[in-house]
Amino acid sequence: QVQLVESGGGLVQPGGSLRLSCAVSGIIFNNYAMSWYRQAPGKERELAATITTVGGNTNYADSVKGRFTISRDKAENMVYLQMNSLKPEDTAVYYCNARHVWGNREYWGQGTQVTVSS
Repeated sequence: QVQLVESGGGLVQPGGSLRLSCAVSGIIFNNYAMSWYRQAPGKERELAATITTVGGNTNYADSVKGRFTISRDKAENMVYLQMNSLKPEDTAVYYCNARHVWGNREYWGQGTQVTVSS
């Protein structure tokens, strides 16, 4: 059974930081690119950050570049999203995503709420 379980969301003040975690099980972790998506109220889900399998190359949405860092721990089958200098517009449900390198399989977590507000 494939499971992606996010944690680490919560309420934070503008300018603050949070680290999201995604525990992955049931797949061969190294065969999947890992991403964090987010969906704000009334908006479509958007890609925030991606990290590839081999080499760990990363890619970020322009809106989070320089503030967010995605990483993966191959030994623990974990993916992280370090979010710094948070802004109210970062408020969203954040989803962990695993996509097979061949593109034929994809899995989602249940999401974790991040709220940036004073």
